[in-house]
Amino acid sequence: MDRIDFGRKYIHLKGPVKLRLDVRSMSVTAIFLAAVLALGLFSLMVGTLKLSIVEVFSAFSGELTGLKRTVVIDWRLPRVIAAIVFGAGLAISGAIFQSITRNPLGSPDILGFTSGSYTGALVVMLVIKSMSFTTIAFGSLIGGFATAIIIYLFAFRNGTQGFRLIIVGIAISTVLGSINSMLLLQSKAEVALTAGAWGVGSLNGIDWYHVLPGILLVLVLLILAVIMNRPLREMELGKDASKSHGVHFERTQFLLILIAVALTAVATAIMGPVTFVALAAPQIALRFTNTAESLAPTAAVGAFVLLSADVLAQRMIPGMILPVGVLTLSLGGLYLVWLLFHQARSTV
Repeated sequence: MDRIDFGRKYIHLKGPVKLRLDVRSMSVTAIFLAAVLALGLFSLMVGTLKLSIVEVFSAFSGELTGLKRTVVIDWRLPRVIAAIVFGAGLAISGAIFQSITRNPLGSPDILGFTSGSYTGALVVMLVIKSMSFTTIAFGSLIGGFATAIIIYLFAFRNGTQGFRLIIVGIAISTVLGSINSMLLLQSKAEVALTAGAWGVGSLNGIDWYHVLPGILLVLVLLILAVIMNRPLREMELGKDASKSHGVHFERTQFLLILIAVALTAVATAIMGPVTFVALAAPQIALRFTNTAESLAPTAAVGAFVLLSADVLAQRMIPGMILPVGVLTLSLGGLYLVWLLFHQARSTV
């Protein structure tokens, strides 16, 4: 017997700012945020130095001093916060690109923006021969934005169509992959090894000095993404329909691409290229909520995916801390195969 859909449940808030909140999306967001909180506390407690939850909260309140407080506040907390914020940023970036391209394969990993950031970092490390964290991060940002400009110029023709953007992005990504390999092969072994390790993507050794500027910038970009969410949904109706609703299509599309590229470039500059979070998180959130109306579930899922991957990477092999990018690449590859298989079956 077929079920009759009488519509989704919403909560309407009236006041200076009127809001319509989808109950299912709010529930999914709350569940994933609770999971992120629990996982974050677990990550602060376990490790070489095991702590109780009471000791963790004592470190927050300032009652706990010495080595234990340093471990919680200065060593573990930056890693947890970075995983949460950058995971949310990568997920929102993927959601924007998937909405613009109208394709679940639309993500900065597939479109080449992550490869561009890696190329920028490699140029700094292998050509300029600088191993400064600040210089590498700056090179990664420049590489990401330069790649975005190139892809946008090649894909733009009376507006940027989703399919053309994906094809051009894949082509540019392939070229950049070859350039990256050439740079690594022509460098000294020890320098190439360091650069290759950075290219896996990792949160190992991260601290407040390195991560705080990136976190603040990503939070600002997330706010901008939320502000642009309504025109993003209007654009999904098509160019003519969105223009009839007062949306300047080309300008809005350019701003959204700029926000999405910036989210990816900043996260990549701090962690290195962590792949497939941007690809998988929006689709996972969509399957749980059955709507892409809100970006909140996507951000919560992205935070959970990256944080859980990092926690697992730290404890998968006893005595060894794997880069989080190794795990996301492995699991993401399996997800990509499943997604392609699912897409092929749905078109038959």
